[in-house]
Amino acid sequence: MRPSRGFTLIELMIVVAIIAILAAIAYPSYQEHIRKNRRAQGKADMMELAQRLERTFSIDRAYTAAGTICGKDLQSPVSGTSYYKLTTACTATTFTITAAPQNAQTADTRCGKLTLNQLGAKTADGTLGAAGCW
Repeated sequence: MRPSRGFTLIELMIVVAIIAILAAIAYPSYQEHIRKNRRAQGKADMMELAQRLERTFSIDRAYTAAGTICGKDLQSPVSGTSYYKLTTACTATTFTITAAPQNAQTADTRCGKLTLNQLGAKTADGTLGAAGCW
């Protein structure tokens, strides 16, 4: 009698189970990685706005001279799907940049809304707080 060739149903079910277990572990890790990358982009955009405001302040001695930035709602990233809404509030001597999560990033409850001011103070209203998010 010739030995049979191929896989048995049990062997195939074991392979499917192993793949399902690996996917159940890998997919949430992948989602968290994507959230962290989007958060990093939002923070980088906030820092860029802060630098632009500081350049304006060093020239004009007032943050409000940056009319294209102050009081405006911007998005992060600049093009494509917005994951953070950047809002800048300015007075002559102070500014606050707020990044509020949007679209798929609203699921990021670990950091939530991020803020940055003229003193470099950084806050986050999520469960990790500023230390875990900045």
